Amino acid sequence: MTTAPGGVPRPSGAAVAHPLRTIRDIRDSLPEDQARHFDAELADTELDALPEMLSRWVRLATDGFEEFLLSQPFEGLEFGARSYDDDQAGDR
Repeated sequence: MTTAPGGVPRPSGAAVAHPLRTIRDIRDSLPEDQARHFDAELADTELDALPEMLSRWVRLATDGFEEFLLSQPFEGLEFGARSYDDDQAGDR
């Protein structure tokens, strides 16, 4: 395993097994909005491209990114405000 910025462990290489074995497993592991994107892409993907497409979705479903985002507090952040506007005010 390697560690990504923020101390989030990430599996290294393809040798790490994932628990997703079927298309249903992949779909069930996704949030509802991503499942709709998965369904749409699955419907439009050619048969020869299915292995690559499914592998990409497995990585997305098992990378731990959503858990990382949910574990990080957003304290002190003001959404919609751009702090760099204040920094450049004197340059005008």
